Amino acid sequence: MAFTLLFVAALTLSVLLRLWLASRQIRHVMRHREAVPPVFADRIRLASHQRAADYTVARTRLAMIEIVFDAAVLIVLTLLGGLQALWNLSQLAPGGPFIQQMVLVVLVVAVLGLLGLPFTWYRQFRLEARFGFNRMTGRLFVQDTLKGIIIGAALGLPLLAVVLWLMASAGASWWLWAWVVWTIFNLAVLWLYPTVIAPWFNQFTPLADAELATRIRALAERCGFSLDGLFVMDGSKRSAHGNAYFTGFGRSKRIVFFDTLLAKLSGDEIEAVLAHELGHFHHRHILRRILLSFAVSFGFLALLGWLAGRTWFYTGLGVAPSLLQSNHALALVLFFLIMPVFTFFLTPLASWYSRRDEFQADRYAARQTGAAPLASALVKLYDDNAATLTPDPRHSAFYDSHPPAAARIGRLTAT
Repeated sequence: MAFTLLFVAALTLSVLLRLWLASRQIRHVMRHREAVPPVFADRIRLASHQRAADYTVARTRLAMIEIVFDAAVLIVLTLLGGLQALWNLSQLAPGGPFIQQMVLVVLVVAVLGLLGLPFTWYRQFRLEARFGFNRMTGRLFVQDTLKGIIIGAALGLPLLAVVLWLMASAGASWWLWAWVVWTIFNLAVLWLYPTVIAPWFNQFTPLADAELATRIRALAERCGFSLDGLFVMDGSKRSAHGNAYFTGFGRSKRIVFFDTLLAKLSGDEIEAVLAHELGHFHHRHILRRILLSFAVSFGFLALLGWLAGRTWFYTGLGVAPSLLQSNHALALVLFFLIMPVFTFFLTPLASWYSRRDEFQADRYAARQTGAAPLASALVKLYDDNAATLTPDPRHSAFYDSHPPAAARIGRLTAT
C-alpha cells in the first residue's frame, strides 16, 4: 500500500506539474505573439513570429492531451489490472515460461505502440502539415513504421532474450552482467547506425558542393576531427525542418547535412553550424554523455536487481507475482513503465547540463568561424523551423535542452 501511494503521488504530481508548465508556456507565448522581440526585430518578420507562436501553442496543446492520455494508460496497465491481463494472456503461448515472458514484453510494447500511433499520425499529417512542415506521404509513414518494427525486433528481441536468460541463470548479480551486455549493445548500435541502420530510412549521398566540402574538411582538420565522409540526407522527403549532425563511433564518424539545411544557409553559415557540432566533439560532450548514460544505466539496473526480489514492488503496482515460475519479465516491464514517473523530476538538471554544453559549443564555434555567421544561421533556423523566440522562462528552464533564442544570440553578439 505504501508503494502504491508513493507511485500515485509521484504520478499525480508529475502530471500536474507538466500541465502547469504547458499552460504557462501557452499563455506566455500568446502574450508576446503580437510583437517580435527587439533583438530580432530587423531579422524576423511579424508574420513569421506569429506563425512560430501558433506552432508552439498547437504542439503544446497536443502534448497536454498526451500527458493525460499516457497517465491514464499507465494507471490502466498497473493499478487497474491491464498488465495482469496481458500476463495472463501470455501464459497461453506455447513454448514454456521463457517464451511466455518474451511474449509478455512483446505484448506490452505492441499495446503501447498501437496506443501512441494515432498521436504520431496526427502530429505528422495534421499539426506539421498545418504549418507547412510535413512532406511525408501515407505510404512512407507505413513503410517507416514497418521498418521500425523490423529493426526494433531484430535488435530488441535478442537483447531481451539475453537479459531474461541472465536474470534466470546468473544469480543475484544478474543485473551486473546485464549492464555489461547493455553497454556492449549500445556501443554496437553507435557503430552500426551510420552505415547499417540509418540507410534503411534515408538516402545518403556524398556532398556534391566541392568548395563547401573543402571548407568543411579544412575545418574538421583544424578541430582534430577524424572524418570518414561528408553526406547529404534526403530529410526533405519527410519534413521541411533542417538540421546537421555528426554520427558514428571510432573511425566511422561522418558528418551529415539535411538537404533542407543546405538549401537555407550560406556557406559561411553552414560552416558555423558545423563548427558548433564539432565544439561538442572538441569538449568531449558526446563522450561524457555516453559515459553518463552507462553510469545511470548501471544504477538503474542495480535498483531493478533489488526491486525484482520484492513482492511489494509487484503488488503495489497491481500485479500478482507468480508463485510457480519466475517474474523476470514482469519486473522488467513494471520497472520501465514507472521509472519515467520518478525520473521526470530530474529533467531540469539534465536540461541545465545540456544548455551548458550548448553555450560551450557556441563559444567554440565563434572562435573557429566567428560569431556573426553562427548567429545569422541560428536566426534563420529559428525562423524556418518556427521555433518560438519567447518561451516561458520556467518552461524553458525545466525542459529546453538548448538555450532560449534571445539568450543564445545575445551571448554570440556580445562575443
